[in-house]
Amino acid sequence: MIGRRQAGRGRRSEFAGRASTGRWGFRLVDAVPGDGRRPGRASGRGRKTPAGGDRGSFTAELAAGLPALLLLLLAGLAAVNAVSTRASCLHAAREAALAAARGDVDKADGGGAAPPGAEVSVSIDGDRAQATVRAPVRTLGGRLPRITVVATAVAALEPRVGERVP
Repeated sequence: MIGRRQAGRGRRSEFAGRASTGRWGFRLVDAVPGDGRRPGRASGRGRKTPAGGDRGSFTAELAAGLPALLLLLLAGLAAVNAVSTRASCLHAAREAALAAARGDVDKADGGGAAPPGAEVSVSIDGDRAQATVRAPVRTLGGRLPRITVVATAVAALEPRVGERVP
């Protein structure tokens, strides 16, 4: 065959088959005929990777930040639980103080308004009735000590039927 080169018998460049660094730091490889690799592939992975890449940094940052985010979420939920329990204690204290001021001994315990596990105490001093409600609040799933929420309400004693008002 005159004028044609046979496959694999041409003149090769002096860099054929060797890895070199391209313009932007990528590994470039010229394929040697018959080695089974396509031109431009440095390895069987089929990707060009920049030198000194930051692969996996998002996973590391997520692994470090996710526990902190969950801790903040649980602290926020505990705060919401404490505020709602305090509102329930205040409602129960008002109910108990008004019942004690009217003279209803049966309803002076706060009734069904008190949160579960709450302690209701009522005292009468002169012309005022004072009710105090204490309730425990679970924090962070119950693994830490409980917080005690306290609410107090005061009501003036009502005059009884048949008594003279000064």
